[in-house]
Amino acid sequence: MLLLLALAAGASAAPPVLRINDVLAVGTHNSYKLPMPQARLQALASQQPGMAQALDYAHRPLVEQLQHGARQIELDVNFDPQGGHYAAGSADPDLQRPGFKVLHMPGLDNASSCTRLLQCLRQLRAWSDAHPRHAPILLLVNAKDDQNARLGGIDALRFDAAAFDALDAEIRTVLGPEKLIVPDDVQAAYPTLREAVLAGNWPALEQARGRFLFALDEGPEKVALYRGDRRSLQGRVLFVNTDADSPAAAYMTLNDPIGQAGQIRRAVQQGFIVRTRADAETREARTGDTRRREAALTSGAQYVSTDYLWPDPRFGTDYQVPLPQGAAATCNPVRAGHCGMADLEALP
Repeated sequence: MLLLLALAAGASAAPPVLRINDVLAVGTHNSYKLPMPQARLQALASQQPGMAQALDYAHRPLVEQLQHGARQIELDVNFDPQGGHYAAGSADPDLQRPGFKVLHMPGLDNASSCTRLLQCLRQLRAWSDAHPRHAPILLLVNAKDDQNARLGGIDALRFDAAAFDALDAEIRTVLGPEKLIVPDDVQAAYPTLREAVLAGNWPALEQARGRFLFALDEGPEKVALYRGDRRSLQGRVLFVNTDADSPAAAYMTLNDPIGQAGQIRRAVQQGFIVRTRADAETREARTGDTRRREAALTSGAQYVSTDYLWPDPRFGTDYQVPLPQGAAATCNPVRAGHCGMADLEALP
């Protein structure tokens, strides 16, 4: 009798709750980027052919990417509190307005589908509001302060603590608490963000639908500036790219799914969210080499970034990075193999 009761209890037990780190999704690298003007690209190619080849890619508008299944977007933000710093040589009036600009290499690789961060966020917000059951979207942020004048571009303004405060504030003007997953949501009552992550305290997928989480994809110096004297990331909007031992650890950028395969798997098994890349610098699309793509999709990284949601017909290959059966988000192969490869956005 006891055995029968135990079997009955097991049969009726609810499946494990899926959390946002149990997901696998695909997104884009430098998602805003439009084609570099041909004359400028050719001029660069005469001086630095490798760089020119690496920059020879572009993306469709953000909303079209989301509609096609992208659930990770990357934005390069350039500090411009007064407006006009990046306007030289451009007729774009948005470059004259104060606020963060979304540009790859100001004055050089400058074409953007949404010049101002506010424009990008409003487009994302409008699409999200129209699709409230979408899987959580990771917004990767690069805080750009590249010095481009040596290449004929415009030197970016440096990021400091005030710039990062302004970045948080600008994000919050478009995305309120109901649209965001922030470090404090994950940390809750745990002493540190890292301890919350190791305890499995990421939000459940059902509670995270229709929302965004942001991650600062930068090295230790900028991460330290953004974090300040906080023990973790109290009050901040963005998660940060940091090592697994940091009290602020929750997210990691590990872009080499082949060379960093073991590190990615360990981080994901511990509970961290990881972004990796399926391709880089147009190499895979030109050759049709899928080894990196397959390694990325099976690595356990929750977000796999590509420049090729669609193939580039110029290269004569069919290289692209879709999820199985056209799903926008599916079960993570390392963390949630028990739920198969279902389209998580199609679930009721």
